[in-house]
Formats: sequence, C-alpha cells, structure tokens
Amino acid sequence: MATLIYGKNPVREALKASRNFLEAYVLEGQNNDVIDMLKERHIKVKYLTKQKMQTMFPSSHQGVGALVDDYDTISLKEALAKPNRKLFVMLDSLEDPHNLGAILRTAEAFNISGVIIPKNRSVQITPTVVKVSAGAIEYVDIISVTNLNQTIQTLKSHNIWVVGTDLDADQNVSEIHPDTDVCVVFGSEGKGLGRLIKESCDYLVKIPMQGKINSLNVSVSCGIILHDIIQRRG
Repeated sequence: MATLIYGKNPVREALKASRNFLEAYVLEGQNNDVIDMLKERHIKVKYLTKQKMQTMFPSSHQGVGALVDDYDTISLKEALAKPNRKLFVMLDSLEDPHNLGAILRTAEAFNISGVIIPKNRSVQITPTVVKVSAGAIEYVDIISVTNLNQTIQTLKSHNIWVVGTDLDADQNVSEIHPDTDVCVVFGSEGKGLGRLIKESCDYLVKIPMQGKINSLNVSVSCGIILHDIIQRRG
C-alpha cells in the first residue's frame, strides 16, 4: 500500500529518511531544491499544472507531493525493548488528524520513546497527519495497540508509571516524577479520558491555569507537559 504526502517539509524529510518513493509530483516552475533531491534518488517526477495539483492535494500542498510507502507502526514489545529511559505518550480515542500530527511534531522535538494509539476508534496515519507533523513522523515511533487498558497493564508490569491528564485532577503536572519511566495519557477532544482508562492510570494530573478558559487543545497540553518533564529531567 502507499500514501500520498504533500508539502515541502514532509517530502524533504521523507527523502532524508530514505523512505521509498513511488513517484513525486511538482508544480511546474517551483521547488527546484526538492527536484534536485528527488533526482539524486532517481525518483520519477511528474510536473503538474496548478489545476492538477489542486485536484490531487489540499490547498496547502506548497507545490510538491509524492506517493510513498505506507508508514509503519511498531509493536509495544519492540518499543519496550529499546534502551534508555522511557517517556511515552498514549492517546485515547483522538479524532482530529491535525492534533495527531502536532503531537508527533512535539514528540520528535523532545525525542520521546513513542506515541501509542489504538487501532480502532482513533485517528490513524493520514496525509493530513503527515503534513501537520512537518516531517517529524519519519523519526517518531508510532505504537499501534489493540486495547489501551491491556497496554496500560503491560506498561505497569515494566515499571512504567501511567499518568492520566484530567481537568478535575487533584495533582499538577509538576508532581509527575521526571526520573521515572513515564507514559502520559491524553484523552479525546471534548470528552477527555474514558472512564476505564482513567481508572487504570496510576494517578491523574492537570495543568494549572490562571485564565478564564479552563481547557487547552490536546496537542498544546501535550507540548506543555512533555516540556515540563524533559526540563526537570535535565
């Protein structure tokens, strides 16, 4: 299977990461730097009119797109076998591909261990996710699991603390112990964490806020919490 990707950064990073390209599409008279990279890899390039590009891709295509091999996920077992201290993000029923893409970009920026997503009832890897990640998807482990509750139990059995995020939590993010292996769980847009997921977490935390709006976009919350953990890890 293959995935259509679009945008300068996603295509550039896919090239740098040696992803297999089936063919590339470039708007006539643009993106000579990307064309040079494609030619170095001996990738077939099709030059398209503006109308054809608009037909194939969303308006944010920036004049370049490509058909590439699908993005693979890894198993939880593979992720746990990797060395070094663990910091995972788990997403409970996220629906918006823009949020997933933004979270992947943040995850890459902080070099976390991986992003865990359920196979069902959740956004998967789409061209929009790839675009919003700005190429970060090439470098972040995406861990696809069948059951989040079972995954939480597996994480706990590997001495990984599972911390849920909830507006009504008694503890603040500053109370996450940075020197332990941690998985931070974020809920879906609007609904938050599911009841069973919330009950399975070791404890719940919230981001203290001083404004009148009492909630943040999930990708923003993820960035704040990961930054806090990484900063305190030193």
